Amino acid sequence: MFENAHNEKFKKINCLECANCCKTTSPIFLQTDIDRLAKVFRMKSSEFMESYLHRDEDGDYVLNVSPCPFLNGDNTCLVYEERPKACREYPHTNRKNMHGILALSLKNTLVCPAVLEIFQDFGKDFRK
Repeated sequence: MFENAHNEKFKKINCLECANCCKTTSPIFLQTDIDRLAKVFRMKSSEFMESYLHRDEDGDYVLNVSPCPFLNGDNTCLVYEERPKACREYPHTNRKNMHGILALSLKNTLVCPAVLEIFQDFGKDFRK
């Protein structure tokens, strides 16, 4: 259900009109993301981490600031082709096993209008 709803919703929604995810939240950066982006900026991975990241309360690497420092004024991404895995997969509503991330997806309704619409549509379906 989620994958179909995701695909239908993103046929109609242009993320560049919003970019709220990039303006308000940080993806989790995996070491592979850090290494890849450090190369883009011709930095050592440790320099990239010192410049852009810190560990959150869960011990994950996240951005120091928001909005994302790689977000351009027109809501495009400076590092789009090399963006972190979490950015590539956001808002995660097309995952095969949604049961494990329903709580995260509900939180994402506060960030992503597409996720909110998906849940609102499901609500309408279940009230019938």
